[in-house]
Amino acid sequence: MPVSPEPPGPARDPVQPADAQARALAQGLLHAARHAALAVTDPETGTPGISRIAFGLDPQGMPLTLISRLAAHHAALSAHPVAAVMVGDPGDKGDPLTHPRLMIRVQAELLLRDHADHAALRAHWLVSHPKAQLYVDFPDFSFVRLRPLSALLNGGFGRAHRLAPDDLA
Repeated sequence: MPVSPEPPGPARDPVQPADAQARALAQGLLHAARHAALAVTDPETGTPGISRIAFGLDPQGMPLTLISRLAAHHAALSAHPVAAVMVGDPGDKGDPLTHPRLMIRVQAELLLRDHADHAALRAHWLVSHPKAQLYVDFPDFSFVRLRPLSALLNGGFGRAHRLAPDDLA
């Protein structure tokens, strides 16, 4: 009669705490990103959805986007402000899964056009997103701060780290 193998012990968590190298990589991904994938919850169905968004950092280093009220993700963020953002692009060569990427769980804060920070955010945004000059002043566009709640850095195979909001600053 064959002998059954021993049941495996508790699985080791492959995700490590943040270290200096992980923080530096995450911060580099944030500073380099000009677009991101935004995961939201559809307000009508409760199901997830993903959009590509313009992405940047505000003067204090807080993730930021500029979106139109006409976009489905604007309604989703208005109804369910907890969302997720992913930054990091695959390189030109190799397996896309070996390239670093950062997933951030965020709390979205929609900033109306009369918000005290609007003018400063507009000027700052246009430095890194000059083509937005074409639509930044349209009345349906507004900035959205994406306040980090937690993050997961995948630095490539076998290099995953949990990060706190302070690790991203």
